[in-house]
Amino acid sequence: MNKPAVSISLSSYGADLVRQRGQGSFIDVLAAAGATHIEWREELLSGEAPEQLANAAQANGLQSVYSSPMELWLAGQSKPNPELMSALQRAQSFGAQWLKVSLGYFTDNNDLQALARLLSASPVQLLVENDQTLHGGRIEPFQRFFTEVEQQQLPIKMTFDIGNWHWQDQSATSAARLLGRYVGYVHCKAVTRRADGKLIAIPPATSDLHQWEQLLAHMTPDVMRAAEYPLQGDDLVQLTTEHVAVLARLESAHV
Repeated sequence: MNKPAVSISLSSYGADLVRQRGQGSFIDVLAAAGATHIEWREELLSGEAPEQLANAAQANGLQSVYSSPMELWLAGQSKPNPELMSALQRAQSFGAQWLKVSLGYFTDNNDLQALARLLSASPVQLLVENDQTLHGGRIEPFQRFFTEVEQQQLPIKMTFDIGNWHWQDQSATSAARLLGRYVGYVHCKAVTRRADGKLIAIPPATSDLHQWEQLLAHMTPDVMRAAEYPLQGDDLVQLTTEHVAVLARLESAHV
């Protein structure tokens, strides 16, 4: 049986450390830890040369996902975000097979044919993620969007961020049941509320892992999954190795 693909979002190592060290410095860490994919973070770039990172990742056996904080649909505009084509090109320059963006303001007036034309000009596959916003972090807009995507047979999958549903008080279980068949990438993170009321991502407890397996039951077997929670310690290789193994062992619970 094949092991599921496991990615590490480089934001897991903390924004300050990643900007200080550069994203390329984590390639060896992920390769040594047994990860199969690396998720580059656009918002944490600090002058890295895309082609160098692409070549180094490939040389170490890592496939790439490129994460951009851009929203696919802007408020009041029927056409896709005008930045989408340049984001697809940036993703390609990083050697990425996938570009991850947020949904943004999806309405029934959005022009999916225009989106289809843009995507047909790029080899990069689009992944659309639920974020933490009111307009992009609720189940219902994703249902409408992916119903359209499915009807028009567009090459788009969902990034299902398990933790982000908490920000809009949405049920991750309901989201998985309703959206699971569209998912191509899962962002794993547990969430807790600090004393000041702010929600933050944390590493998973055993109860979280059990819930994640139940969510995965609604998705394609062995769907690609990623750590997007704090991986901070003195020995990053050992820590990352442990969490790669944890995520790789997650199996779909029967529901």
